[in-house]
Amino acid sequence: MIRYLFLTAALALASLPAQAFSLVDSNGKTHSLSKYKGKWVLVNFWATWCPPCLEEIPDLVALHESKKNNLVVLGVAMDYRDPKEVLQYTEQMMVTYPIVLGDMKMAAQVGTISGLPTTYLYNPQGKIVAYNVGALTREAVERYIQVKK
Repeated sequence: MIRYLFLTAALALASLPAQAFSLVDSNGKTHSLSKYKGKWVLVNFWATWCPPCLEEIPDLVALHESKKNNLVVLGVAMDYRDPKEVLQYTEQMMVTYPIVLGDMKMAAQVGTISGLPTTYLYNPQGKIVAYNVGALTREAVERYIQVKK
């Protein structure tokens, strides 16, 4: 079902113009869409209290670590009380991709967040090609990228 949502959403978004974004991660590094031109960019909005968000973290780490897809993962933590709690959690989960401490104003740079997790996928040309509300898997993302190459 999740794979279906991810692939169906791609059809609806294929014609949308790219959204420019500039996100500063927890280490102070700026990540902008233009900086990643030529790479797939997956922006994942999540929260520490969200079970589906936590379930997909190992797959997102695996996607980020895999060099075969030329893909960058950016995690955007939402709806948190204490930034330290988020950072401790990501350390415990051995998250290797950049974590942004987000809010709705910052998230609006990327797109609408109607639930968590929400994921946006940009192609190497910087266009939004898919989005998904709900957990997704490494396999679904890799299959989508392979079909679009």
